Amino acid sequence: MVSRHLCMEDTCNRESSCQVSLASLEDLAALWRDPMAALQWTCPFVLPPWLSSWWSVFGRGAQPLIVVVRERRAIIGIAPLMLQGKTVRFLGDPDVCDYFDCIVVQGKERLFFTTLLAHLTAQGLGELDLGLLRPDASIRMFLPDIESNGAVQWCTEQEDVFSELDLPATWDELLGKLDGKQRHELRRKLRRLHDAGSVEFRRVDNMTQLPAAVDTFLSLFTMNREDKAEFMTDAMASFFQALCLSLGKEGLLRLFFLDLDGRPVASVFCFDYQGTRYLYNNGYDAAYQELGVGLMSKVLSLKAAIDDGLGSYNFLKGGEVYKYRLGGKAIPLWRCHATLF
Repeated sequence: MVSRHLCMEDTCNRESSCQVSLASLEDLAALWRDPMAALQWTCPFVLPPWLSSWWSVFGRGAQPLIVVVRERRAIIGIAPLMLQGKTVRFLGDPDVCDYFDCIVVQGKERLFFTTLLAHLTAQGLGELDLGLLRPDASIRMFLPDIESNGAVQWCTEQEDVFSELDLPATWDELLGKLDGKQRHELRRKLRRLHDAGSVEFRRVDNMTQLPAAVDTFLSLFTMNREDKAEFMTDAMASFFQALCLSLGKEGLLRLFFLDLDGRPVASVFCFDYQGTRYLYNNGYDAAYQELGVGLMSKVLSLKAAIDDGLGSYNFLKGGEVYKYRLGGKAIPLWRCHATLF
């Protein structure tokens, strides 16, 4: 683990009294919990519970490079990066992190990114593979401006989409916003599910029950598609287990199960953050595919988000048709790469 304050003062911003240091994952967690910090932790995939879980399983072969920039004594931004060879990347992996961003104080973005890039250049680190970014990611919004100074060559192209839905106050309001055909189909499928037996949609919150519940989720995850079974290697299963426990301890995890006659037939792995429910992954028993238990479990997690008073539902990465049928709006994800001079 990289120790705190490894770097000396960065000479590129003496006029603004900026300093650059490196932090550990433990330092990052402490900063996240600091109620006095003005940092904008808007991207859930760079939260300490997420990064620590990923690092504990997949961190071998990479060097953490968590860059902290201070203006005088106040932290104005953090870049949760890592070094693989000569390439700087965000901590994490696009296979399990849908998009990335830095953590920056609002109004200090330009100063933070100018200082960050000057520091990386001074360290001889010229290649930045930034993975996928939302259109409103701070690093995407401010790096192109710095490019005009000749310091950065910026390459970007759309690679994927994610879908998001603003939630109404009630489930009936959501149904009313769907077109007639989709509303009819959704109600028909829900009735068919209830006609098949006793239905329960439940959430596991008890930390003592969580390890067994995660095992059940992983089993359902591998039961419905061959490609998902291949994806869930032993290492990936360890990551999911660590992530569920970490998010559960922080009160962010929303792990749901759809039971039919007392048997778990589908599961949805969600997490809630800053008023949004994120649909991270799901699995279901293929023996119940005709009842649409995979889709219905997602629909019920959406209904539960409305009942919980959340403001939005993020379907995350992928352009699956069902997301649009439920009212999701597609938003582009940009693959970004920068070369520093």
